[in-house]
Amino acid sequence: MRQVRNIPTFESLGLRDYRLLWLGQVTTSLGQWMDQTARSWLIYSITDSPLQLGLVSMARGLPLLLFGVAAGVVADRYGRKAQLIIAQVVNAILSLILAFLILTGRIQVWHIYITAFFAGTVQSFQQPARQALINDLVGPKHLLNAIALNSAAFNLSRSVGPAICGVLIQAFGVHISYYTEAAFYALATVWTIQIRVPESSKPLAYADGSSNQSFFSSAKEGFSYIASHRLILGLIILGLAPILLGMPYTSLMPIFAINVLHGDARTQGLLLTMVGIGAVLGALTIASLGRRQGSGKLLLIGSAGFGLSLIFFSQSPVLWMAMTFTFLAGLSNSGYTSQDQTIIQMLTPSEIRGRVLGVYFLNRGLMPIGSLIAGALANFLGGPWAVTIMGASCLLLTIGVAVFVPALWKSKLLTSSEKAIS
Repeated sequence: MRQVRNIPTFESLGLRDYRLLWLGQVTTSLGQWMDQTARSWLIYSITDSPLQLGLVSMARGLPLLLFGVAAGVVADRYGRKAQLIIAQVVNAILSLILAFLILTGRIQVWHIYITAFFAGTVQSFQQPARQALINDLVGPKHLLNAIALNSAAFNLSRSVGPAICGVLIQAFGVHISYYTEAAFYALATVWTIQIRVPESSKPLAYADGSSNQSFFSSAKEGFSYIASHRLILGLIILGLAPILLGMPYTSLMPIFAINVLHGDARTQGLLLTMVGIGAVLGALTIASLGRRQGSGKLLLIGSAGFGLSLIFFSQSPVLWMAMTFTFLAGLSNSGYTSQDQTIIQMLTPSEIRGRVLGVYFLNRGLMPIGSLIAGALANFLGGPWAVTIMGASCLLLTIGVAVFVPALWKSKLLTSSEKAIS
């Protein structure tokens, strides 16, 4: 482990408290991706309904939109570490409840929906707390590297978690998958408890100097901060809009695998695997940039590259070409989102960072809505033209942000010392 930490790409893992947070990210992400796979398997095995698959995914995704902003306020008011611990404990309890109901044969459809909603709620509170903690623990010098390593862990878990889940379900049953998820959440909690948060990062210091600010006023302050700083607003748009307009292309993969490339489930698996590999390599590439804290040009190039990759993928007539462009889509998306988060965190004061990140992580809740839009477009225009439009939208959005926020394009490097937010 020490040899790994000596590699510049993994330098943040040399910091004890960040290493504990990162290990928690790995195990929590594994649990969340396993839950998504196991829950889909469970609802379909009980109902045999494709509609129920979509509805249970929506039940899990809706809280990310409903509670994301509130989660950011709570992180700033009451402490990010405590919020993270509580969320992970609740996750473990939910997994144990489902495992027990399945094992005893008492599981019903409404159990799956209720726990899906609570699991999504817990996830909405985890995200801003965990991301805001990164800056608290590593400081400006290691921030880009630490955020990129977190992104790599998330994307690697997206590939490994469903695979582990599938093996456990096939060998032992779906209840064992949920017991394993509970163990992952418990392990993440043990690691999180050991984290030492610097005194300077503990709550609460409001921007107006008041310690009696209402919950609503705290939320309003977060939105006002974003709206009044053009650079932050542009970065938030780049974090939210492509998730709505572009990332749901993965939900259309069966169309490309079967109707365009004339393949089968293995073809779809290859395309999605290339997305995952590209995302991990993109995050590790950004982690290898050293201690630079975020290049505006590199961010915009990555965002534009994501849109272009979708356009070329949508018109690819053969498998190897389609795999190349799904790889590039994963690479560019992961790379620019790591840069995006880094610059936001660098330029946002600690006392309001949780609220700003709470808005940023509404992007996870936008995925189900984006999938509905993508499905509607594919229904009327076909899969290839739907993804072409999605990619073009992302590309035009990037150009718009570059024009709207010229400081982002013109700056060679954004560091903590650069406070000129236009």
